[in-house]
Amino acid sequence: MTDDTLPLTRPARAGTAASAPAGDASSTAAFLRRNVRDYGMLLCLIAIMVFFQVMTDGTLMQPLNLTNLVLQNSYIVIMALGMLLVIVAGHIDLSVGSVSGFVGALAAVLMVNHDWPVLPATLACLACGGLIGAAQGWFVAYFRIPSFIVTLAGMLVFKGLALALLAGQSIGPFPDVFQRLSSGFIPDAFDVEGMRLTSLLLGLAVAAVLAGAGWRTRRRQRAHGIAGEPAGFFAAKTLVFSALLIGFAWMLASYRGLPNVLVVMALLIVLFDFVTRRTTIGRRIYALGGNEKAARLSGIDTRRLSFYAFVNMGVLAALAGLVFAARLNTATPKAGLGFELDVIAACFIGGASASGGVGKVMGAVIGAFVMGVMNNGMSIMGIGIDYQQVIKGLVLLAAVFIDVYHKNR
Repeated sequence: MTDDTLPLTRPARAGTAASAPAGDASSTAAFLRRNVRDYGMLLCLIAIMVFFQVMTDGTLMQPLNLTNLVLQNSYIVIMALGMLLVIVAGHIDLSVGSVSGFVGALAAVLMVNHDWPVLPATLACLACGGLIGAAQGWFVAYFRIPSFIVTLAGMLVFKGLALALLAGQSIGPFPDVFQRLSSGFIPDAFDVEGMRLTSLLLGLAVAAVLAGAGWRTRRRQRAHGIAGEPAGFFAAKTLVFSALLIGFAWMLASYRGLPNVLVVMALLIVLFDFVTRRTTIGRRIYALGGNEKAARLSGIDTRRLSFYAFVNMGVLAALAGLVFAARLNTATPKAGLGFELDVIAACFIGGASASGGVGKVMGAVIGAFVMGVMNNGMSIMGIGIDYQQVIKGLVLLAAVFIDVYHKNR
C-alpha cells in the first residue's frame, strides 16, 4: 500500500465507524415499524398501567390490588387462548360466556347437591365443555353453518340450560379443595416474615429461563442467517421484561405469594405459545385462516382443524367456568354474562385479525390484561359502569380500525 492511499482509507474507516450507531438506531426503528402489531399493544398496556397508577394515587400497583387483578382476569385470559385459535381459523364463538356459566352450574349441582368428589366432578365438567365445543364445531365444520349463527344459538341454549339446572337459584358453597383453584396460593417452603420467598424465587427462575430461551432463539436465528431483533433492542427488551417480571413476583410475594390460578394460566400460555409457533397443527390453523381454499388444496383437512378449534374452546370455556365459580364460591344464574365480549375484545385488541390468519398468544394475553387493567382502574377511580362500557367499546373499535388500516396500506 502506498502512502498516497492512506488519506483515502482512513476517512472511509472513520466514516464507517461513525455511521454504525446511526445504522443501529435506524435498524431498530425499522424493526419496530415492521413489528408495530407485536410491540404496540405491550407499550399501550404499560402506558395504561402508568396512567391508572398516577390517577389512582398508587393504588393500582399495590400487592393486594395486583393479586385481585390476576384473580379477576384469570378466566378471561384462559378463554382468550381458545378464542384466539377460533378467530385465527376464521371463525367466532359467541357462546363462551354461557358455556362457562353452564359448566359452573353443573359443577355446583355435582359437588354440592350430589356430593361428588372434586376431581371426578372437575373432569366431568371439562368433558362436558369438550362435548359442547364438539357439537358446535360439528355444525360449523361439517355442515358449513356460519359460526356466528351456531354459537349465537349456543349462547341462548346454554344460558337457558344454566337457569334450568340451578332452578333460578344460586348454589353453594363449594368444597374448600375446589375453592383453592381460584382463591388459593402456592405454599411457601421458607419461614420469612413479610415475604413469600418461594414465590419470589419462582419468579426469578422464570425470568432467567425466559431470558435464556430468548438468547438461545436469537443465537439459533443468527446461525441460520435469519434476520432477528437488533442487538441493542433485544438486550433492552430482555432487561426490561425481566425487571418487570421480577418486580411483579416481588410485589405478589410481599402479600400472599403467587395465586394457584396464575400458575395454571402460565402453563396454558406456554403450551399454546408452543402449539401455535412450533407445531404443524398450529401452522395449519394459521394457513386455514389466511386462505381456506388454498389450505384445502394443499392437502390440509380444514374441516377437522375447525372442529378441533371449537373442541379446544369448549374445554377452556369449561375451565374458565370452574375458575369463576371457585372464585365466587357459588354458582349463579347470571354467571358468564358478557364474558364473550371481553374475551373477543381481548383477542382483537391484542392484534388478532377479524378476517382470520393473524394473531399471537402473547397478544391475546396482553389484550386481556388491557381490558382488565382498564376495568380495575376505572372502578378504583369511581367511574360508573355505563361510562366503562362506552370506553371499552371505543377501545375495541380503535383496535380493529388500526388492524384494518394497516392491512389496507
